[in-house]
Parts: sequence; structure tokens; C-alpha cells
Amino acid sequence: MTAPLGLRVLVVDDERPALDELAYLLERDDRVGEVLTCDSATEGLVTLQAEDVDAVFLDIQMPGLSGIELAQVLSRFRAPPAIVFVTAHDEHAVDAFELRAVDYVLKPVRADRLAEAVRRVVEGGGDTSSGQDLEVPVERGGVTRIVRRSEITHVEAQGDYARLHTADGSHLLRVPLTQLEAEWGPAGFVRIHRSLLVALAHVTELRMDGGRCSVRLSDGTELGVSRRQTRELRDRYLRRGG
Repeated sequence: MTAPLGLRVLVVDDERPALDELAYLLERDDRVGEVLTCDSATEGLVTLQAEDVDAVFLDIQMPGLSGIELAQVLSRFRAPPAIVFVTAHDEHAVDAFELRAVDYVLKPVRADRLAEAVRRVVEGGGDTSSGQDLEVPVERGGVTRIVRRSEITHVEAQGDYARLHTADGSHLLRVPLTQLEAEWGPAGFVRIHRSLLVALAHVTELRMDGGRCSVRLSDGTELGVSRRQTRELRDRYLRRGG
């Protein structure tokens, strides 16, 4: 993604001071080679249909086409650019996660926080290959909060949704289990049943009883493992050093 001259990015924000400030901060980053700007999502879409960019730094609440709607359109591009939402509001974090945004930066933007977003763009997200923890935005009772992936013990399928289990409770995420399995597999999440993933980091015991396998998790939860998944789970658990 990163050409010798650095990233080519587009900034979209309907507020001129915010647009100028964000463009200025990005231009100061050595990893950024060129910064294009637009003051509406509609103009941004026209630009993106004519120009190739590596990433879009995108406001959410704008007149007409919103940032979320623009990101939904971009997700259907054959080779969509990385999306970084930059907004004063945190209530859209779950939508951003479901659109596979690389990052979600709250205004007022700090230079160090923006630099972290650029790093994630350069590293293609930076949450699995780099071994860094992932922040997962979830909603409960109309309130958005952040759950760190390292806190999740297991994930349960519920139709087209996934329920994330932590020591503090569970949270429903509008993402299918198959997608999480593909994206979180490198981070140690293993399927143990057609409707369950477990985090190897939270497996404290692996038990065999009469040919049946089960796991005990760090919070005391016990889960059965299907015969089909037993061998892979045992292999990965032993490789982990369990």
C-alpha cells in the first residue's frame, strides 16, 4: 500500500477549520505523501471515482450523504481504500467497526492519536499481524463502550450476530461468527463448535473424558468441543504451550 512517496490520502469534512487542521497534521507525517481534501461526502465520492487513494479520513455527520453512507458505498469498490473515521461523536463506533474501518478517532484530534491511525493504515489495520490488542466497540442499553479483544473469553453465534463473552458480561455484535473466525483466527480464536469460538489465551484446561473433549476458561466457564474440532483445538493448544 505504501508507495515510495508515502500514502495518498483524502480528507472529507464539511467544517473548514477541522478539514484544514486534519490536512495540516497529515501533511506533517513522513508516511503521508499527498493529501487531497473535500468538504462534502458527495464531493468525496466523485473524487474517489476519479482518483486512487490509499486511505480516507472521514467525518461522519455531514449534510446530505453522511460519512457512514459514503463508507458503505466505498465498501463495494473492487479495491476500497482504508477508512479512518474522524468525528466528535462516539455513538457511531459500532457501525464503523462493522464497516471494517481501520480506526475511529475522536475530535479534537491529537497529533499522536492521528499518527497511530496512520500507523494502522500503513500496517493494514495493525490489530492481528502486529500482535496488538484490538478495541471492539459494542452497544448495551444505548451506550457505546469499548471492549478489548484480549478480554473476550469466547464468542457465541446468534444468527447473523455474535455474542462476545467477557468476565463482566456479554455483548451482542452485528457481525457473523464466520467473519470473526476469519479475522480473529490469527489472534488465537479457535472454533470448537459450529456456534462457538474460544480464545486460546483464556483456555486453562483441556479435558478428555470418554472420548469427549471440553475446555475450561479463565472465568470458570466449561464448554464442550465437537468431535470434528477436537484435533485442531488440541494441536493449537499444545503448540501454544498449554
